Amino acid sequence: MTLPLPLQKDRSSGEQQPQKLFTRAKNFFIMAYKAAHLAFKSRWHKTDEELCRHSMSFDLHRAIRNDFFQSYLYLLEKLPLVKLYALTSQVINGEMQFYARAKHFYREVPATEEGMMGDYIELSNTDIESSREFLRKFVGGVGKAGTNRALDCGSGIGRISKHVLLPVFKSVELVDMMENFLAEVPNYLQGKEDRVEMYYCKSLQEFTPAPQRYDVIWIQWVSGYLTDKDLLEFLIRCQNGLKDNGVIILKDNVAREGCILDCLDSSVIRDLNILHSLIEMSGLTILQEERQEGFPEQCVPVWMLAMQKGRGHS
Repeated sequence: MTLPLPLQKDRSSGEQQPQKLFTRAKNFFIMAYKAAHLAFKSRWHKTDEELCRHSMSFDLHRAIRNDFFQSYLYLLEKLPLVKLYALTSQVINGEMQFYARAKHFYREVPATEEGMMGDYIELSNTDIESSREFLRKFVGGVGKAGTNRALDCGSGIGRISKHVLLPVFKSVELVDMMENFLAEVPNYLQGKEDRVEMYYCKSLQEFTPAPQRYDVIWIQWVSGYLTDKDLLEFLIRCQNGLKDNGVIILKDNVAREGCILDCLDSSVIRDLNILHSLIEMSGLTILQEERQEGFPEQCVPVWMLAMQKGRGHS
């Protein structure tokens, strides 16, 4: 990035003294600019070391770092202070770019079932049937999760609550970052809205489930909107929100290898090895994992993982 410089005056105009002052001022700002640039590079060196302790998504880290580097230099000229974060570089008015971009994307998504499924509304029934079958393995009966209350994370308008959770649980609670999605839930549930106990308009990186409140916490097609560090911390918080024998079910797109960054909606697709690593670090134990069947081969694979507190977790 180059500094915006005014046109130089003709040296024959006799204004050589102001020109010298301008040159000195320009050199001063360039020195300050380079100093800030070096400070940024130094901060990233520290960030790399921190990341090694929290994440396996090094490809993601490099991609995001490159993506935000130019915007950081631009902000450096516009703002007196830019606070850096491990995966997402900067905070603007308290909201990280990684998350701000996702929220911006969803402002354009309609609060309909078609909007929740994107271009794949024809896969909704297949998804729902598989989710129901997977859920039945872990609820009801001795030693299994109860059927009193479930939490729908990244709920949107409540598609999973309506078709998967409410047929099983007495009540549900929904959490989503988009207020307009939650506002549509009562209309979408068509008479079942009285079984919704609470609506939480929050991003998952900011949300903490109430202690020992839920039999099942369902997390579908939303974990990719969290950085590795925030997903790890959210899984840890979710454990505290489970009742005895409670289960966390994560269903999401899974990369065949490595980690894929989607700049359009500011999300990531992790492979199973990365997910397993984060789950292990969180202290959760995987009860079962299963690949979604019936989706077209050209689709990114979708997996369901059922998890419980590890034996050492209290």
